[in-house]
Amino acid sequence: MATDVTDNPEKSRYDITDDGKPAGFAEYHRYEREIAFIHTEIDPEFAGRGLAGTLARAALDDARAQGLAVLPYCPFIRGWLGKHPDYVDLVPEAQRARFGL
Repeated sequence: MATDVTDNPEKSRYDITDDGKPAGFAEYHRYEREIAFIHTEIDPEFAGRGLAGTLARAALDDARAQGLAVLPYCPFIRGWLGKHPDYVDLVPEAQRARFGL
């Protein structure tokens, strides 16, 4: 199966597809050099396949590539960051305690 994650700036979200079918999204708000992740959702039809983690990793990799600071308001993104300490540096040090990181 082919999984693809793309930034959809018109809708302020990263979309994930699985074999060409929309499977979910990670909604964000951008302001200057920050990206705040607000909500992540995977369609129940695609649950249990690890797509939310794939989506989180791709969105955070893109934020890193753009030099953006990450504010993980979304509980899923925040939890994913907690399990992947090599990504915590994306969250400004002064904001980490606020997000429990």
